[in-house]
Amino acid sequence: MSTAASAPTQRLVPTLADRVVPRNAITNAILILAGTALIAVSAQISVPLWPVPVTGQTLAVLLVGASLGAWRGIVSTTLYMLLGLAGLPIFADFTGGPASVLTPSFGFVIGFIFSAALIGWLSERAWDRHPLLASAGFLAASIVPFLFGLPYLAIVLGNLGLPNDFAAVMAAGFTPFILGGIIKWAIAAALLPIAWTLVRRADRKPRG
Repeated sequence: MSTAASAPTQRLVPTLADRVVPRNAITNAILILAGTALIAVSAQISVPLWPVPVTGQTLAVLLVGASLGAWRGIVSTTLYMLLGLAGLPIFADFTGGPASVLTPSFGFVIGFIFSAALIGWLSERAWDRHPLLASAGFLAASIVPFLFGLPYLAIVLGNLGLPNDFAAVMAAGFTPFILGGIIKWAIAAALLPIAWTLVRRADRKPRG
């Protein structure tokens, strides 16, 4: 027997959405569209800073990825990006269109896809059900958008002839988001375990 054949496979667990509604093609489509809508709405909860506004998107992305799982989270966030590029005014401050790729904040939009993928992957392994694991998972997923957003920001600032050294990029794209990021991380890390506790209690209630 080969090593690959004998290696144990890790069983994926149902996501929070799967415990609330049955999983099929129709509910998958509805959940994906609902996730995209939630991210679009949260983008308008905005403090209009330049070059990168402070929005509620990261929290929405974390919740969408965790509740839907990896592949539906990826599709939902990718759909959000594509619809915005197609011209729907669903990016921050009701903006959209192909020219959005030239804005300093677009790298964060790209990063949202990978953030949702990571927390969705972890949630499919039950990380969102336990407070400590949820805290670690949501923290990691909160950092992911910066891994894409900050280099992208540096490139755009440089193309605009503006300072794009490490200090300038951190001041523009990281420092203003520390407090809000901590708050959003804490909300997501607390909300998912609480939601799972409520689901388990509902399952234990006698029916009939």
